[in-house]
Amino acid sequence: MDEENKLSRKTVLKAALAAGVAAPVALLGGPALARANAVGGTAPELTPACHDDDDPTIEQTEGPYFKPNSPERTTLVTPGTQGTRLTVTGYVFGRACLPVGRALLDFWQADVNGAYDNVGYTFRGHQYTDAQGAFTLSTIVPGLYPGRTRHIHVKVQAPGRPVLTTQLYFPGEPRNNTDTIFDARLLMTVRDNGSAKEAAFDFVLDVPQTPTSTRPTSTRPTPTSSTPPRGTSWAVGTAYAAGARVTYGGRGYVCLQAHTAQPGWEPPAVPALWRAE
Repeated sequence: MDEENKLSRKTVLKAALAAGVAAPVALLGGPALARANAVGGTAPELTPACHDDDDPTIEQTEGPYFKPNSPERTTLVTPGTQGTRLTVTGYVFGRACLPVGRALLDFWQADVNGAYDNVGYTFRGHQYTDAQGAFTLSTIVPGLYPGRTRHIHVKVQAPGRPVLTTQLYFPGEPRNNTDTIFDARLLMTVRDNGSAKEAAFDFVLDVPQTPTSTRPTSTRPTPTSSTPPRGTSWAVGTAYAAGARVTYGGRGYVCLQAHTAQPGWEPPAVPALWRAE
């Protein structure tokens, strides 16, 4: 499959779920499919590209440190937690590239020294996706321990469906070369944000869906700042609320879903976000 087709699918996917994007995802350029440079600088296949004939996100070993009954929480750190702060955001999709609401995600990882808490539940927690299939995890960059590269464990389960157990990886890690479990298809997209890091990864579960299914409505607050008056020209970086009106290419458009404009999301290109007047 050529790069042009890959880009097209990513653009459509980002536009369809632009409403209510959390700040870290917006900084990463919107909800992006997992991607990063593999060893040697070769870009791996998207994980996955999320269309009807793609395979779901791959499974990986649970490892010896999983514990059931983790607390429900989206933040695994406290003000005194040591380590580089990391925010992981993304979406859970089914086979038709539609979001899966109330999907369970159970995360566990090592601390900054590479140790797991096998007595309590430090750096362990579960959460559920919102109606748009989105999740956010606040944690730290896990430390290293012998034999493994840096990674985060996760179990993902759509309501009433089997559990996917897998691991997420960091691009550019030297041990990615030698870790026999590592798989480039599970690389997160990672970027620096000051002294912290932001990462993105989207899961695709083996959940049957039909492309005509109704997309859930986001429950996140609608942004009210930077809402342009009628007739204002569309501009990258502007936060548009549902109902906002802009002009682009000499034609008027009405915003259908709240979002922050990004390159490639021009009104004629994304009917999920804009309706021509």
